[in-house]
Amino acid sequence: MSLRLAILASGNGSNAQAMFDAVERGALDADIRLVLSNRPGARVLERAAARSLPCRCLDHTQFPDRAAYDRALAEAVREAGADTVALAGYMRLLSPDFLAAFPGRVLNIHPALLPAFPGVHGAADACAWGVKLSGCTVHFVSDEMDCGPIIIQACVPALQAEDADALQNRIHGLEHRIYPQALQWLAENRLSLDGRRVLLAPADRALAPAPEQAFVWPPLEAGF
Repeated sequence: MSLRLAILASGNGSNAQAMFDAVERGALDADIRLVLSNRPGARVLERAAARSLPCRCLDHTQFPDRAAYDRALAEAVREAGADTVALAGYMRLLSPDFLAAFPGRVLNIHPALLPAFPGVHGAADACAWGVKLSGCTVHFVSDEMDCGPIIIQACVPALQAEDADALQNRIHGLEHRIYPQALQWLAENRLSLDGRRVLLAPADRALAPAPEQAFVWPPLEAGF
C-alpha cells in the first residue's frame, strides 16, 4: 500500500531529501503529499520546490500556543490527503491531539541509540559521554519525547580521534538509509506492535550490502 506521506522538517532537510531520492528510484512506495516547515526560509522547502513537490511554511510564531498550532498542522496534513507523517529534523514536540489524529502513523529519526541520549543534542551528548558506539534510531512517535517504540537502529564506532561533528556526519549517512527503509516496511504493512516491541513480518527480499563499519538491525533490504 503506497504511503500518502507528509514530511515535517525545520531546517536543512537532508533526511527529507533521502526520502525524495528513495521515492524517485522506486525503493520507497510513497506519494509525498506535503513537505511542511515551521520555519520560513528553511532549506527543506527549497529542496521540495526543486522536485516540484507540494510544500508550505506554517510559521509557529504566528500562533498563540502549541495547541492552536498543532490543530492547524493536523488540518494541513489532512487537507493534503496524507495518512502518514515523517518527522525529518522537525524541532517541535507534537501534542497528544496531533498524534491522536494519526495513530501509529507518525515516525521520527533520532541521532543516537535510544533510549540513551534523548533530546535535541543526542549525538553531541553521546560523544561528550565518551561512548564507544553511537548511531541513530527510527521510532514511532509517542507523547513523550524520543520514547516511542523502536523500528530500526544503526550503530557505528565512536572513533577516538573524531569530534561530535565528525561523528554526527557519519551517523547522517546511516539515517539516510534506515529512515526510508522503515517507511517502506510501513508501506508494506509489515510492522506490528507487541507492547513496546515493534515486530517486522518476514518477506522474500534480498538484503542490501552491509554498511562499512556499521551494524544495522533489522538488516537493510535491497534498494536501501
